[in-house]
Amino acid sequence: MPGVSYALENAIHQWTDGERRVRDAEPLEAADLERAVELVGDELRRRLGSSFEIAELVSLYGSGTDWAEDIASHHWAGTDTAAVVDCAFGRYTRGATDYAGGRQRRGGEE
Repeated sequence: MPGVSYALENAIHQWTDGERRVRDAEPLEAADLERAVELVGDELRRRLGSSFEIAELVSLYGSGTDWAEDIASHHWAGTDTAAVVDCAFGRYTRGATDYAGGRQRRGGEE
């Protein structure tokens, strides 16, 4: 499905950028950012569980991330909540059953 592929590529691009922005944060800010990323990740785990596919994560992301931005802003006083949310989604992707080191694993691929 072309639409799914585009949504996946777009989401991965955003998530990668969020991870970069968190990684490149000033040292004083980094600890707060990392804590907020962990909290959003905890909520992702609650919403999706530990067994999920990338498409489910993309769908959740596409349906809106206001809930995740609320968590990030509540636990971190900064203004770049989007980077926190994107980073959390990007990191959570690595736990998908069809994750293959930065690309989606197709059926039967190991």
